[in-house]
Amino acid sequence: MGAEIGGGVSVKDQRGSASARRSAGERLPHGGARPWAGLARGDERWRPPVPASEQRFKLVSEFKPKGDQPQAIEALAEGIERGLRYQTLLGATGTGKTFTMASVIERVQRPTLVIAHNKTLAAQLCSEFREFFPHNAVHYFISYYDYYQPEAYIPQTDTYIEKDASINDEIDRLRHAATSALFERRDVIIVASVSCIYGLGSPEDYVGMKLSVKHGDIRDRDNILRRLVGIHYQRNDVGFKRGTFRVRGDVVEIIPVYEENVIRIEFFGDEVERIVAVDALTGEILGELDEVRIYPATHYITPEEKLKRAIASIEAELEERLAWLKKHGKLLEAQRLEQRTRYDIEMLREVGYCQGIENYSRHLDGRAPGEPPATLLDYFPRDFLVFIDESHQTVPQIRGMFNGDRSRKETLVEFGFRLPSALDNRPLTFEEFEARLNQVVFVSATPGPYEREKSERIVEQIIRPTGLVDPEVVVKPVEGQIDDLMEECRKVIARGERVLVTTLTKKMAEDLTDYLQDMGFKVRYLHSEITALERVEILRGLRLGEFDILVGINLLREGLDLPEVSLVAILDADKEGFLRSETSLIQTIGRAARNVNGRVIMYADTITESMRRAIDETNRRRAIQMEYNRRHGITPETVRKAVRDIIQQERAAEERARYEAVRAVVDEVSALTPEELARRIKELEKEMFAAAEELEFERAAELRDRIKELRDLLVTLDPGS
Repeated sequence: MGAEIGGGVSVKDQRGSASARRSAGERLPHGGARPWAGLARGDERWRPPVPASEQRFKLVSEFKPKGDQPQAIEALAEGIERGLRYQTLLGATGTGKTFTMASVIERVQRPTLVIAHNKTLAAQLCSEFREFFPHNAVHYFISYYDYYQPEAYIPQTDTYIEKDASINDEIDRLRHAATSALFERRDVIIVASVSCIYGLGSPEDYVGMKLSVKHGDIRDRDNILRRLVGIHYQRNDVGFKRGTFRVRGDVVEIIPVYEENVIRIEFFGDEVERIVAVDALTGEILGELDEVRIYPATHYITPEEKLKRAIASIEAELEERLAWLKKHGKLLEAQRLEQRTRYDIEMLREVGYCQGIENYSRHLDGRAPGEPPATLLDYFPRDFLVFIDESHQTVPQIRGMFNGDRSRKETLVEFGFRLPSALDNRPLTFEEFEARLNQVVFVSATPGPYEREKSERIVEQIIRPTGLVDPEVVVKPVEGQIDDLMEECRKVIARGERVLVTTLTKKMAEDLTDYLQDMGFKVRYLHSEITALERVEILRGLRLGEFDILVGINLLREGLDLPEVSLVAILDADKEGFLRSETSLIQTIGRAARNVNGRVIMYADTITESMRRAIDETNRRRAIQMEYNRRHGITPETVRKAVRDIIQQERAAEERARYEAVRAVVDEVSALTPEELARRIKELEKEMFAAAEELEFERAAELRDRIKELRDLLVTLDPGS
């Protein structure tokens, strides 16, 4: 069986003689990558080659469109084919929006970008799309920093904070795999966070500086080695890893920056005699290639001629800025700027790279002042399709990126830490982002005003194939709300179900929790200051029945999927604001939509406009679903979901063992000396970085919280530490 290595090469299974393999004529583009650690680890064997003409999206699923899905798929696909630029998929919770998106992609057959508002949600979406499209290129593109402290200056205290970052090597590989795939094939889906609007380097230079080698080429070996160094691959005959190459006589071996397998090029004199893909760990030959294309090891790659022009441009701007600073009596700033910039220019001349090279991206790209940088959007072909998931949160996040970045850099420029051109190393403004979009589908259960205003078509997906209806909403007076709440809770608990209660403040949540505990209820509370580990434990405890009531402030977090909850109580529902807006209320009501007995009680003295709109929308969706159930004879059933799914891709037994292990650490440290405790903290830090490298972000967050607690304990034991 063949195994996949991605786009840009031709490959044949390693069976029989070399001549037989060459004559077989099977092909497979090079550049794909195995799924990342922690997200649906797939078969690492190469799949049979797919000719370019057959690189089409093929949806693989046991599910068939049901409920509102067929009409939603048809309407969205027809709108895209008609050329509608903006559409919205208004999909209620549990209606299968991801499946609808996948079906639309298969129908229109276009390269697709899916934008999510955080990397955890992006990882979940990417995992689902990989399951739907196992034969196509599905990639993941997020910020590659495990830790990032941006460069900054605080004038009030004369404090300069140098840029400090820890790059996740695996995410860097996935980013390169995503961009290289876009130049090799059409059947590409990239699931990205909002980091896709940040500067990435010129796509023209990235693809223009690739190294192409074909079987039978007449090529000088040393020239190929110089080309590899020129695109930032490092020669390392001992520590062979991603982004390096090694030479053994007439054999050159390369691990592309976006790959995990080795590309071996064998020469006979100056002739390329053989190109093979090799397993980096075992040395097993995976397949023979007719052609290989090696893309640069960094997205910030610049041809030599362009680099010379950029250096001249940087020097000209430096002289102009120094003259301005001296004219205005800012001699310290002038000296600081000249010293820093001259050093960077010298590094660029000698090695073609410097720390913070992105701050000179305007010169390296040859852009005019104020012109936007190249981003991931510029790597896509012009006819690409964009889905913006949870658009009511993602769109405002994209809108806010530019201003937050600019205020920090303006201070750096003003005080001589950077040239004014550093301001052009930035995310896109919202207007620039809009200009780069071709066709967009917003996806949300609660589209915001922007989506509603822009959309030429809003497609509703209200009906759930499971038959579950939206919960009944009841409004009760504020007076006596706690007594009424306790009575309602008793009824729910008697059925073996759970309750969510939302308050407006942290203090109210704590006080209500204490009061309910005094009244004999098993209750916990949840808010932003609770650590990741405790949050996971609380949610699991609620589902497992360790307690019956969960009190919180903002229970709208992604992943709060609790089928056991049949009652949601919203206290002070008439207090207008973010937590009681129409969008927030609809999202909160949806927490009870996975239980057949789902019910929502709003405690309010007056019905606000937000309440009225949220109730009307819920009743409208409820009526649609009930009519559908009646016509099709569907009896709704509560969603059945294993408790382990609260933390996706981890087994509940493993999580329980992990929690117990961490509790044991707390018991253990009480008997440790300060020196032993310091060593323990270092061990946990190593575990944290290892978890981050494996993309186990929940695990890394848990360890981070534990390290903070132990550091606080260390200070109390040894105040001088």
